[in-house]
Amino acid sequence: MGKFSAFPFTRFTRTLGTLGLSCALYFSHTFTLHAAPLTLAASSFETYISDDGEPARINALLAAIFQKANLDVELRVMRSAFLGSSILTGKVDGEFAFVDLGETTSHLVLSDIYLPIYLYAVSKSSDVEEVRLFPHLKDNRVAIENRFANTPSFRLLKNIKWSRNPSTFDAFRQLADDRAPFLITTQLLARELNILLANDNEETLHYSAKPLAKTGFQLAINKNVANAERLMKQFNETVLAMQDSGKFNKPLAIAWLTKDVNNDGAADFIGHSSITAASDLLSTAYSLDGKPTSDDSVFYIDGEVFDSFDEAKAALNIQKSPVKQESQLDKTTYQRLLQRW
Repeated sequence: MGKFSAFPFTRFTRTLGTLGLSCALYFSHTFTLHAAPLTLAASSFETYISDDGEPARINALLAAIFQKANLDVELRVMRSAFLGSSILTGKVDGEFAFVDLGETTSHLVLSDIYLPIYLYAVSKSSDVEEVRLFPHLKDNRVAIENRFANTPSFRLLKNIKWSRNPSTFDAFRQLADDRAPFLITTQLLARELNILLANDNEETLHYSAKPLAKTGFQLAINKNVANAERLMKQFNETVLAMQDSGKFNKPLAIAWLTKDVNNDGAADFIGHSSITAASDLLSTAYSLDGKPTSDDSVFYIDGEVFDSFDEAKAALNIQKSPVKQESQLDKTTYQRLLQRW
């Protein structure tokens, strides 16, 4: 799952420079393989990456990973137009939210995927539930963000009328205004909009029968960086350990995750007492490895294994009554969009 595939602790500082507003994230722990702080950059991505204090899963997740791995890292958020050239010219050491969609990576050392991305077709209409492959969208107008559309993998899909958008909000607005009947977006972003819609008593989005593509977030470090391979090894090992122990749940703001922890071929359910409640539905679980669950799936709470869901719920101390979900999308910003729904 390292590439695109279509289916058949911490203190924050802000600086204003030539690249625009950036957010630097510094870690007090020092990793001895790299004397100077490692500088990694990424462009903003709603609910994933932010430089102004908004909910940002990747920022929160990497803060926890780097602290656990004792890596001295500075994260910068910059405009996407400058990102590639900054890496090539050595202004930054690499990218902290690289998504492999067919670009050249020969100059980079890549980590394993630390957070998968599942790209679905979504729509107001239930007709999208019949869509299983990109060709099923042939000749339809489909909204998509530029971060995906402007990549080799999507440029090869010629028979779809792409409606390209600079931001997540603009892409969702294509649906709200009925300018595009379909949207390609990530599973997590579609979930966040559905939370807003449900809380506003609006009909929620329908999903394609399966994700039309899988990719994921990776670290990408320039090969010229000293000890790049060993840095990645340390990062990958820390990611695996934190996934299995439930340390990913809270930074990602997801109650249940799934992954084949015990290597029996079926994904297991992973929860953590800091966020998972007994009332949280297993159907909302997010997969960390793309493997399906089965009747043989077990449950991990804070790293401890339980054979049944009932046993796992008994181990959770968070209140059992349902709690109204809040979206990581900004309600005030999206209120205009909801009014058009």
